Amino acid sequence: MLMIDALTLLETRRTISSVALAEPGPDQTQIETLIRIASRVPDHGKLTPWRFILYRGDGRARLGETLAQIFARSNPDAPIVRLDLERNRFSRVPLTVGIISRAAPHAKIPEWEQVLSAGAAAMNLVLAAHAMGFAAQWLTDWCSYDPDAAKVLGARDGERFAGLVAIGTPTVPPVDRPRPAFSDIATDWEG
Repeated sequence: MLMIDALTLLETRRTISSVALAEPGPDQTQIETLIRIASRVPDHGKLTPWRFILYRGDGRARLGETLAQIFARSNPDAPIVRLDLERNRFSRVPLTVGIISRAAPHAKIPEWEQVLSAGAAAMNLVLAAHAMGFAAQWLTDWCSYDPDAAKVLGARDGERFAGLVAIGTPTVPPVDRPRPAFSDIATDWEG
């Protein structure tokens, strides 16, 4: 298993598009480690305001067919190429992990903090995949927001997708994108 130091890990993480992720994907032990690391995030009140859904194996083809049908109902003029994209959304990568936000009203913990915790879980998952030598892409897309699709994907009443993280072995080298200059994103407080 590839292990790199924390700062190098953070500085070298790049998104690899899900269309460029292939087998092998993480095995069961690695998946359990990924989820354990993903769950090690700030969680005020110990609410566990997130959960994970694994999309892997043979069921991905059935899921893809169902999603393509839902998409076609909402987009009757969709070209066949787009329907095929939806049909293969989960089959083209070894593993996709759905991060579900279960944020809910609470007497002490604002919902916003619970939502942020789910986002932190998604980012930990992406970083853990990178640390293991895999690549990942954090997506949402229409199926995360469409109520029928989200239900098929496993969201329950009151839950929302924080993301879908595709994980696999990269087939292309990582490419960096332009990053903002320090002076454009950081200021000193001047009270």
